Amino acid sequence: MKLREQKELFDIPSEITYLNIASLSPSFKAIEEAGMIAVKEKSRPYLIPPTAFFDPVLQLKKLFAKLIEAPEFNRIANIPSASYGLAVVANNLKLKEGNEIIVIEEQFPSNYYVWEKLAQKYKAKITIIAKPNQKENCGKLWNAAILEAISDKTALIALGNIHWVHGTVFDLMAIRKKTAFHDALLIIDGSQSIGALPFSIMKIQPDALICAGYKWLFGPYGCGYAYFGPYFDNGAPIEENWSNRLDSENLSGLTNYESTYKPLANRYSAGEHASFIYVKMQIAALKQIIDWTPKAIQEYCEDTTKDAVKELQEAGFYIEKSEDRSHHLFGIEMPKNLNQLVLKEKFASEKIYVSFRGNYLRVSCHLYNTKSDFKKLSDCLIGLLN
Repeated sequence: MKLREQKELFDIPSEITYLNIASLSPSFKAIEEAGMIAVKEKSRPYLIPPTAFFDPVLQLKKLFAKLIEAPEFNRIANIPSASYGLAVVANNLKLKEGNEIIVIEEQFPSNYYVWEKLAQKYKAKITIIAKPNQKENCGKLWNAAILEAISDKTALIALGNIHWVHGTVFDLMAIRKKTAFHDALLIIDGSQSIGALPFSIMKIQPDALICAGYKWLFGPYGCGYAYFGPYFDNGAPIEENWSNRLDSENLSGLTNYESTYKPLANRYSAGEHASFIYVKMQIAALKQIIDWTPKAIQEYCEDTTKDAVKELQEAGFYIEKSEDRSHHLFGIEMPKNLNQLVLKEKFASEKIYVSFRGNYLRVSCHLYNTKSDFKKLSDCLIGLLN
């Protein structure tokens, strides 16, 4: 299925060039409508049935499970943030002195601090795999270095499907194979990839997949998703939410305290995860993403960006090879003679929205973007080269 540009589904003015979904996604109109319906329902709470605490959440888990090709929806937990999901993982790990935790260079802070603290607790070691200085075949060399680092000392490796600034794609299949051989855990941060890049739990079989929901999954800020594999089936949650216990649907019997959790990952869902407003918006978002398919989204982004990428590369800007990076998110390394302050002022006047991350310009796009958006971007960048 080939997708066309669908800006009409979004409320983005024609003069705005929004290339920053990796920071915060815009709502499309169906999400906005679902949220407004839910807001109005809150004005008459007596019309909200007890089943609203459970049935929509069940639907949401099933949708996310379908998106990531997870065969069991009970392995999905509803979380408020990626850091919450990573904290659940860390809370259920016991390391040995001298164990290694592998991360990549310039990993997102929430996916570093948690492991730093865990390493300090058990006198373990954080091993950071640096991005190669060599630009030719950088992605392949980086993946090779990651695989080389995994050994019998490795307790876990935590990384994204892609790098959150450059868009470098990490070979999760090969990493999973090596971690399985050395009995190490694979913890994936899917915040910058799930929803826009094809992903299969059945194929990769990670021990955990943690996702913020407000980027490529189009959810409200303050929602997310987590998949937990068999390693965590009998683990300890970081809070004791009443609705995570068996038979909690029987509201009249809640003080008949139940020691048994609902099966699998249900124990890890955060308190108040049935948020009547957020869940309705999330359901609308996931339905549309599943209809689009991440594969078709990725192909649309590749087609939309390829002309501008070629033009920028020919002008001297470094962008990683197409086959080694994602197309919905990638980094443009800026030449030293380009004045970033002047560039930011130019972008502001042209109403172009991107992210500046160190010496990289991070560009992220979706179905509301067109080739003209990227022509506008490349003209600004090339025009300031002096």
